[in-house]
Amino acid sequence: MSLIVLLHLVDLAAGTVEAGRSMLWAGLAVTLFVVLFPPRVTAGRHWLSVRGLLGERRVSTDLLTQVSRRDGIAQRIVLKDVRGRRVEVDPTTLAANPLLWHELDRGARVAGERGLLRTGSPVLRTLRERIESDTARAVFEASDLV
Repeated sequence: MSLIVLLHLVDLAAGTVEAGRSMLWAGLAVTLFVVLFPPRVTAGRHWLSVRGLLGERRVSTDLLTQVSRRDGIAQRIVLKDVRGRRVEVDPTTLAANPLLWHELDRGARVAGERGLLRTGSPVLRTLRERIESDTARAVFEASDLV
């Protein structure tokens, strides 16, 4: 909102305010907001939720059937459960928040024990190793052991 006001103030100061430019600035501000709006990831006992601009998506982590990794410009971990629900999570979000990772990992282990998690164990194992390595490194750095 402040971006659109700032752009209009600059136009007003330059004396170039017109309807077309106003629509252009509004479109630019909305586009930037959509692109830069971070999804909110929350988790609880046996569920993980991602809330974005278009609503909230939730999976039951103890009922996961598939975990996959989608590579590209923005890497994502894709989680699917037996109910057909699907969420995409940025792996750096999980690495930065150990509580989110713990809830996902705990639920995925339960799904694996139940025989539901058919694909994705290597993806979870790779992510687990990365997070544990980062955590150990952070502990060593905080202790001045590195």
